[in-house]
Amino acid sequence: MLFVVLKKDKPNHEHVRAEARPAHLEFLNANADKVAIGGPLVTEDGSRMIGSMLVVEAQSAAEAKALLENDPFAKAGLFESVEVLPWKWVFKNPNA
Repeated sequence: MLFVVLKKDKPNHEHVRAEARPAHLEFLNANADKVAIGGPLVTEDGSRMIGSMLVVEAQSAAEAKALLENDPFAKAGLFESVEVLPWKWVFKNPNA
């Protein structure tokens, strides 16, 4: 099952994101079999990162959340909020 994960950064935590980003990217690469796609949420003008969006493949929301607890961004306390939502990929699904 797929889950869309929306994470919003805490205000004024750009330094936390910058410091943890290399380890975060390593985490994503190490879990590429479970993280289908992802990238940062940005301000409207694209000048700053303000969160993250991932699509995670897992058996349950609990499994997805357990995986994401190990993300260096999460361990660094970057996120103000995290939503894990079940998702059905319909439009432009290459596997459909």
